[in-house]
Amino acid sequence: MQPVRDPEVLEGYLTDASNITGHAEGLVRANSTAEVAEVVRYCQAEGIPLTVTAQRTSTTAAPVPFGGWLLSLERMNAILSVDATTATAQAGVILGDLQRACLEQGRLYPPDPTSWDECSLGGSIACNASGARTFKYGATRQWVEAIEVVLPDGTILQVKRGDPIPADWPIPKWTEPLVKTAAGYPPPSDLLDLFIGQEGTLGVITQATVRTTPAPAGVIGFLLFFPSRETAVTFVEGARAAARADRSGPLSPRCLEYLDHHCLSLARERVGDVPDEARAALFCEQEIEACGEEAHLEAWWALLETSGALADDTLVASTPGEQARLHALRHAVPAGVNEQVIANGMPKVGTDLSVPNSALSEIMSLYEAAPLDNVLFGHIGDNHLHLNLLPKNDAQLAEAKAFYRELAARAVALGGSVSAEHGIGKIKKDYLAMMVSEETLAQFRALKRHVDPGWILGRGTLFEA
Repeated sequence: MQPVRDPEVLEGYLTDASNITGHAEGLVRANSTAEVAEVVRYCQAEGIPLTVTAQRTSTTAAPVPFGGWLLSLERMNAILSVDATTATAQAGVILGDLQRACLEQGRLYPPDPTSWDECSLGGSIACNASGARTFKYGATRQWVEAIEVVLPDGTILQVKRGDPIPADWPIPKWTEPLVKTAAGYPPPSDLLDLFIGQEGTLGVITQATVRTTPAPAGVIGFLLFFPSRETAVTFVEGARAAARADRSGPLSPRCLEYLDHHCLSLARERVGDVPDEARAALFCEQEIEACGEEAHLEAWWALLETSGALADDTLVASTPGEQARLHALRHAVPAGVNEQVIANGMPKVGTDLSVPNSALSEIMSLYEAAPLDNVLFGHIGDNHLHLNLLPKNDAQLAEAKAFYRELAARAVALGGSVSAEHGIGKIKKDYLAMMVSEETLAQFRALKRHVDPGWILGRGTLFEA
């Protein structure tokens, strides 16, 4: 198969959401697993670096090539089946399209990265993507039942849950932090586990079968306002305790999303509906369980009243119109951040750190001490917040990066992860080395070298040779 070499075509494939731009000598847009295997075998034989790409929604530059060829799976986008318990699709299918197909059959595929309507299924598996619903359902890993994957030598494997790892593969043996994490090769329980979260360095995922769960009867949305960060955290701790006690009880949120006072200012400017005394907010969702909507509302209201919330200002959404209003408020925040980034003419610096429950307040205090303009929001239910630093010049950009490094070091010291959901890619390798030992990195390299002796796949991602 001859690669596309037209510079104007290649230009559209050389960057991702990290805004880092690479370079490549060729692009192959595969139509089948057989074509993927053909390209991989050729590149292995010729020593050509090969970077896998699909929709380029990554924030870590994992799909950004620095030489060699690009392999795009965007044309492999068929949904093959949706049955009573699983769904099967090619890796290039848009995740949101698969989720909608499942919902049409009364099923829910829970993983919901922010880019769910733009990212690909294969990409989400390759980085073990997560999102707001991870609080209730966990990350992508536990929902994958089987994959088709092309190894770096061109071998096509059908891998299902429980398949053993080949005896001669050197398997990393290390202990992951007990937090939400997507950093490095996992200590795998089986062969399938090894290919989830490997960021395109051990194989090219071409097809997947994922597990689904019954779709909820309905969802209630909440926007809860608080006079302080501390009262918001008090509510979160109460909601987490209730969810641990009964995952299907009256107070069992599927997501708990934090918005700081800077976020609320952005929302107030664009869509209103934010009380003047609010200094923090939580965007939450509750699936309607067997106890019924009234029992849910009573339980949520009771916790609001005892946690110090601005209870009378609570926005509750159970109809499509009400939910649209909540989403408009929520989406005003990233829109405002993007406008500020454009106005500043500088890239934002965003964190992806997670910490244990006991360290939530400490890491939030560190975030709030940021030395330059910022907004803080994200998955507080998993102690995984995104601090978006907004530098206005080169000096502030350097300051933001130095502050990020300090935060990452502290998160690791607290037992956290340097990447909770976005992966390491090409831009967080130093942070991975901060989190794991040199011995563990050596184990990662040994596995990579055994599976991919030419080091062709995902060169420069996760670690250097």
